[in-house]
Amino acid sequence: MTYYLEALRKYALFTGRAGKREYWYFLIANVIIAFVLGTIESIFRPGTSINTSILGAVYNLIIFIPTLAVGMRRMHDIDKSGWLYFIPIYNLILACKEGTRGSNQYGEEPLLK
Repeated sequence: MTYYLEALRKYALFTGRAGKREYWYFLIANVIIAFVLGTIESIFRPGTSINTSILGAVYNLIIFIPTLAVGMRRMHDIDKSGWLYFIPIYNLILACKEGTRGSNQYGEEPLLK
């Protein structure tokens, strides 16, 4: 939860670096929260599927900017341009790589690994 909250604290910070754990824990927490919201909505609105959840959609809209920010900071951690976050398969491969040790052109190594 620390990593999720750290990413939210840096809500629209597109500079700097985000470690691998911060990025992946943030994404996993988002999936879990959206799923729980969809499940809750399907309980209270019978006939609604989890895929058409209004609560999940609203949550995803709210979390859109922080998701972009942490993704771009993750690209910076491996010493790549943040714009590579928008290339679908390649960004997944890059997000799995270890970050650059020490400092790089985007800043110091993140304290939270």
